[in-house]
Amino acid sequence: MSTQVVVPCFSTPMKGLFKSKPRTPADLVHHLRHLLPLTAPNPDPRTSKRRQKTCDEVRKVIHEMRTVLYGDERLEPAEEACVKLTLEFFKDDTFRMLIVCLPNLDPGTRQDVTHVIANLQKQRVNGRSVASDYLERNTDLLTMLLPGCDDSELALSYGAILRDCIRHQVAAKFVLESGHIKTFFKYIQDPSFDIASDATSTFKELLTRHKSTVAEFLSKNYDWFFKEYNSLLESPNYISRRNAVMLLGTMLLDRSNTSVMVQYVSSLDNMRICMNLLRDSNKSIQLEAFHVFKLFAANRTKPQEIVKVLVANKSKLIQFFSDFTFEKADEQFESDKAKVVKEIVILELKYQACSTLKRNVKKSPGEASHLAASVLC
Repeated sequence: MSTQVVVPCFSTPMKGLFKSKPRTPADLVHHLRHLLPLTAPNPDPRTSKRRQKTCDEVRKVIHEMRTVLYGDERLEPAEEACVKLTLEFFKDDTFRMLIVCLPNLDPGTRQDVTHVIANLQKQRVNGRSVASDYLERNTDLLTMLLPGCDDSELALSYGAILRDCIRHQVAAKFVLESGHIKTFFKYIQDPSFDIASDATSTFKELLTRHKSTVAEFLSKNYDWFFKEYNSLLESPNYISRRNAVMLLGTMLLDRSNTSVMVQYVSSLDNMRICMNLLRDSNKSIQLEAFHVFKLFAANRTKPQEIVKVLVANKSKLIQFFSDFTFEKADEQFESDKAKVVKEIVILELKYQACSTLKRNVKKSPGEASHLAASVLC
């Protein structure tokens, strides 16, 4: 008589019974801090497998952090968990360790790191930005993120993190006032398109986000800054010229920079650079240059040297603007162009009247005539 042995099947009810308990936000940060120093490359081949396992574990931890902050296809992020992760992350030097060890991680993990840091930078706890407070105490970290890395993939990760940092005014102010912004003039023209493009994005963020800080910086550093900036406008690199003239228009048209704009458009050298850009072979550069040139034409306090150049080139300018158009030109563009032409025509009439009055003053030098000439001219 045979006995049939029935083996109980636990596959369905027992599934997931022995799953590890999800790590808390604090556990994730503590575990990451423990792992990061172990990701450093080691020439000893016997440690390569161990290091690879560590890097794989780091990737998992970073992915878990990303899930906490962004949620997944099943769950939305929990506010309490985001707050706890933010506080734990910025409480000690996890941010510093992550930046230092970023070169040890693979590109996929680096990308997840930038997403995690981007979210943590935006988190607010009791109305305060924990990231801003941290950066105010650790401004030296910003220098580690500045352009200067020859590894384009790593440079892109650093650039993304830096742009998230300078969303905080304290960080942007540090980069501007410490003189590190000079670094960007080099890397904006880097032969590597990725590095140049990333540096340009960060440069624009620095010079447009925090209005009062930027206006103060430009006023204090006008001479050297625009000397360097004009070299970008005259760069043989088409992309550098295009990006530079676009950003210039954005800066000068911002109301916070009115005093800087008046100073810039009062320079004959600056106007000559702009007029050369109007003749650029690229249409988009021509259009952006026009948005800057119209400021020179609209300036009510034009220096006499600028007036003379505009009057001397009146015919050429009017002919140029009569042919100056684009496929997608709108009413605003046509209106601005008409105003520029009108200003140049009126300027010649004023200049001729001024010249006539000055000649009369020389023939009959009276106090009233001198006064009239000074007011008109």
